[in-house]
Amino acid sequence: MVRRDRIAEPWGARTPYGRGEPWPVRVDSHLQAGVGAGDVDRWVPAASVLHSNGDAMDIAVKDGRIVGVRGHARDRVNHGRLGPKDLFGWQANASADRLTRPLVRNADGALVESDWDTAMDLVVRRTRELMDEQGPSAIGFYTTGQLFLEEYYTLSLIAHGGLGTNHLDGNTRLCTATAAAALKESFGCDGQPGSYTDIDHADVITLFGHNMAETQTVLWSRVLDRLAGPDPPAVICVDPRPSPVARAATVHLAPRPGTNVALMNSLLHEIIANGWTDRDYLDAHVVGYAELTERVEDCTPEYAAARCGVPAEEIRRAARILGRGERLLSTVLQGFYQSHQATAAAVQVNNLHLIRGMLGRPGCGVLQMNGQPTAQNTRECGANGDLPGFRNWANDAHVADLARIWNVEPERIPHYAPPTHAMQMMRYVENGSIRMLWVSGTNPAVSLPELRRVRSLLAQERLFLVVQDLFPTETAQLADVVLPAATWGEKTGTFTNADRTVHLCEKAVEPPGRARPDLDIFLDYATRLDLRDKDGGPLVKWAGPEAAFEAWKECSRGRPCDYTGITYARLRERGGTQWPCDAGHPDGTERLYADGRFFSAPDYCESYGRDLVTGAPLEPDEYRAMNPDGKAVIKAAGYLPPHERTSDEYPLLLTTGRTLYHFHTRTKTARAPQLQAAAPGMWVELSRRDADAAGITEGDLVEVTTPRGSVRAAARITAIAEGVLFLPFHYGYWDTEAGHEPDGTPRAANELTPTDWDPASKQPLYKTAAARIHLFAPRDTPAAAPTTTASAPVTAGIAPTAGGEAAMVDEEPAPTTAGETP
Repeated sequence: MVRRDRIAEPWGARTPYGRGEPWPVRVDSHLQAGVGAGDVDRWVPAASVLHSNGDAMDIAVKDGRIVGVRGHARDRVNHGRLGPKDLFGWQANASADRLTRPLVRNADGALVESDWDTAMDLVVRRTRELMDEQGPSAIGFYTTGQLFLEEYYTLSLIAHGGLGTNHLDGNTRLCTATAAAALKESFGCDGQPGSYTDIDHADVITLFGHNMAETQTVLWSRVLDRLAGPDPPAVICVDPRPSPVARAATVHLAPRPGTNVALMNSLLHEIIANGWTDRDYLDAHVVGYAELTERVEDCTPEYAAARCGVPAEEIRRAARILGRGERLLSTVLQGFYQSHQATAAAVQVNNLHLIRGMLGRPGCGVLQMNGQPTAQNTRECGANGDLPGFRNWANDAHVADLARIWNVEPERIPHYAPPTHAMQMMRYVENGSIRMLWVSGTNPAVSLPELRRVRSLLAQERLFLVVQDLFPTETAQLADVVLPAATWGEKTGTFTNADRTVHLCEKAVEPPGRARPDLDIFLDYATRLDLRDKDGGPLVKWAGPEAAFEAWKECSRGRPCDYTGITYARLRERGGTQWPCDAGHPDGTERLYADGRFFSAPDYCESYGRDLVTGAPLEPDEYRAMNPDGKAVIKAAGYLPPHERTSDEYPLLLTTGRTLYHFHTRTKTARAPQLQAAAPGMWVELSRRDADAAGITEGDLVEVTTPRGSVRAAARITAIAEGVLFLPFHYGYWDTEAGHEPDGTPRAANELTPTDWDPASKQPLYKTAAARIHLFAPRDTPAAAPTTTASAPVTAGIAPTAGGEAAMVDEEPAPTTAGETP
């Protein structure tokens, strides 16, 4: 066993392995100071909640408290490893400022402690008033990517089948709505084609806008171990920042933000022009190839270089690797999803795999990655702008089937238009047509774009705002009713990671005070409303998580995300299992589309697709004429300039994103001392050239301005692409005196981002704002930004990020290898 500072070394020790070999086991564990493994009363199975990787772990419990975690050696996802947020983030559960009782706003405008009956009666009374006055369109639900499957499914039933509102979406709209949209465009349905095990077999791994080293640290450890072993894969990184991925890459392409489609079209041009395509696969399994060849015919590397700022020879070099590789794995994340032409760019990655025939075989796959631990469940269960079970809202037969399962009339399920996406919901709040908004497990007063506008609309007197959360977040401070929720380790449920692996997370300890599981809160709401099915029975027919899971299984039966072969007992015995898992696939399914058959048949598909420029949905007859046999669909897209362009006034491009040590708006990670100390405050990254031009040195307090406002932050000079600024989006105001808004020193990145979204996925665009920067006040100390990540400084002499004794983690290599799902 080795002890290692996992703040200083986030990915831990290397355990090299070769192509086609199993990834060696290494069990990581961290316990509270003074607690040894022999002191632990029991270990309770769970999985990670602060990223999307789905790392299986055991929670250590002593005297009724969580005192640490250890990785699960036999799990297919992580083989015992844990990342920094897994190892230290659990400490937030015991934070002294947890919400423990409901809060209601009194006549004086103050939030005061109350009881559950009073709070829920207020919520139910307002619901009934609005249903009588206006109908279900007055009520909206905005949820998260961090609840359990059972909770999303219950919420979806209440909203769609009970109240009949079309206004239900998740904050997954902000991070991975484009993943779902791109998969639906190409394959007719959501669901990742690839598997994490493709890393074990690939000879080329390409990361498109995906800083895996910081967003999925354990998955990056897997890539690093391949790179350290025999026959390592080539790695291509597409990212304007000098991330750890970029530093390890064979080729690093750093495009100007907003130009991803131009770059992708150039890569596709080179592969087609050189004949690196699989014509047999295209002829048998794909439609739309001719349109693509025509679209990219003139998109030479020189064409892309002029728009992207990437040297033409580097584009050719990357294309040769992509075109000649025998087993290609691609991953995609926010660098594409939150940028201009998001869906169009992500679809071109799918096109790359289709023209090369690189799907459904070991090492050949696409992972349109997720950003949150249960984002996949938000989408599967119908809580993110879709119907449950990947049913098609525009297919009357699908709506009727869902109505049969719920025992309601089809007309009760709103399907007159696509389910309302989050950005449109906020428009409806702004204009007063949504008059009650229930926010669960998310913090839009920090995470939505153009925060000055968002704060004003959430604070409207005509809006009845309900917030269900763990902490007094910026959004909770604006609420009329605050409901204290239980969290990971305090309740039981399942969740599904980005490669379709389902885990069971067991309750380890009691929630604090009178906090309740989210499922219990939703069930209480349905009971108090007395929601009924068409025969007069209770609409929601379950009272606990396992019964909810069994109900979900029936909803998933026969659909692409079929869970009918999974039980709580199986998950307890065998650990993570990939869907579809049914009678035909009793052990789960490692890769989709292995036989060249897709979920895209007109009568079965989840979506008929959208126009990638306008976002208009295709009509059923249009889709049937285009793809009568249910093949994969190649959709071409031309490059269009971003809506907000640089100018003399705003000469730089601003992009935002994550850092390794924090998650979302820091409500959990800032309450874990090791994580907060590693990234304690806001910074802005800029290049040496741009710093010199503005008279800025390392650590100076600077002001970044866009047409929407300004923020101040410490300057971190890095090897980022020239002309580009980067702000981490985690920092809001809950830990300042003001509480929910700037106190004279604005620092939230989303003060600056525009109210704009991708036409197809409706995902907000956080990465293409025009900006300027100037020196606000000189400082003599460096920015308190991590040195281990993409924010590594170019200035010499800055002390490296480290956690010291408090961040020491036990790493134990195991003599056996983890089991794999067949």
